[in-house]
Amino acid sequence: MIASQPGTGLNVLALTRFVKQVANRVRLRGNVNVLITSNREMRSLNRRFRGKDKATDVLSFPAVLDARQRESGDIAISLEMARENARLLGHTAQHELKILILHGLLHLAGYDHESDHGEMARKEQTLRKLLSLPEGLIARSTIPKNRSKKKSPVGPRSKAS
Repeated sequence: MIASQPGTGLNVLALTRFVKQVANRVRLRGNVNVLITSNREMRSLNRRFRGKDKATDVLSFPAVLDARQRESGDIAISLEMARENARLLGHTAQHELKILILHGLLHLAGYDHESDHGEMARKEQTLRKLLSLPEGLIARSTIPKNRSKKKSPVGPRSKAS
């Protein structure tokens, strides 16, 4: 389920289909809820769950495993950051939201780019190509600053457990 403020101009139906498609590809069996919200709310969530007092683009909250596996977890995304990143990188906000959703879903599936020696990065790259998405979050964060044509708008990835 996608939750977003009315009047954002987002194609919620397309994003919902995208979540289901990617969740199947990464073998998530339960429901995934996606909150598309403000920088202010993301800062609050990041402070509360990760102890970091700053806004971030995406947070993932894996569900506690239970026998029924009805929930895989929740993802929160800053619409403000998604729009700004899309503008700076030359693609649509809808594409940026899909990139953030993909990244969050991989975290829900158990991937962790901070400790998996590139496994999540390889999976993200494969899925990005398959889904015709622009450069993903992990790839952006590894571009050396002196080689990048544009200043990368994306900071460190976020994951909440």
